[in-house]
Amino acid sequence: MPQYFDIHTHMNFSVFKDRYHDLIEDSLKQSVWMNNVGTTYETSARAVKIAEEFDEGVYATIGLHPIHTSQGDRFDEDSGKTLKTKDREFSVEDFRSLASSEKVVAIGECGLDYFHVTDEDEKKKEREQFALQIDLANELGKPLMLHIRNGDGGNAYQDAIEILEESTTVPGNAHFFSGTVDDARKLLSLGFSLSFTGVVTLTKDYDELIKFPPLDMIMAETDAPYVAPKSIRGKENLPIYVKEVADKIAQVREEDSEEVRQALVDNAKRFFNIN
Repeated sequence: MPQYFDIHTHMNFSVFKDRYHDLIEDSLKQSVWMNNVGTTYETSARAVKIAEEFDEGVYATIGLHPIHTSQGDRFDEDSGKTLKTKDREFSVEDFRSLASSEKVVAIGECGLDYFHVTDEDEKKKEREQFALQIDLANELGKPLMLHIRNGDGGNAYQDAIEILEESTTVPGNAHFFSGTVDDARKLLSLGFSLSFTGVVTLTKDYDELIKFPPLDMIMAETDAPYVAPKSIRGKENLPIYVKEVADKIAQVREEDSEEVRQALVDNAKRFFNIN
């Protein structure tokens, strides 16, 4: 059984193209399991392919990131560059086919991103594509992996929670949670957990949010290769650094580090229905 579980990482991105297998093997040797998360059909398919290369400890989440639902100059997570993104549609049939793999444990990352998008038509498109992914998650009985980010486009948490209240029948996780305590309360009431990244090692801004949920509704992630923790700031992040996130969560909550570490693993296995 793992000592740590990075519930949201991206070893399926092209920056790791020629290195992912060795890096994942190193993580597994250090007792770190992981869930690679897709942002497009291509990166989702790659996440599934990678997960199927390992007997255990490597899983996949498949979905369409909200920034890829409209065309514009966006930071492309897969390449690590600013590109003109395509106006993509979530193909229920294609993603349903990917979900047939037993290694697919969730749908996402999906949601609303009002940091990059302010145009009302584009925001409407995000909401429509989000709804399709909720429907597929409901159909398959798989949890949702949420990406929600406020910005000049408005309060994405408020809109996303309203959509979830109306339509979801499955639980989920709010990845890289950065909402308010009130947002957290509403998500928790819907059965959604909250996860935190290495950014919590850099600032006290997340302390109140880390303390608020019950321990069984928190998970740890790296969002690698991004948001590296303090010890490697400015360098490439990797799943092994989820250890630092877990340690920081225990420190902020003033709880026993071993109890928190075990709870974070247990939460991930329960959330993803991994025996």
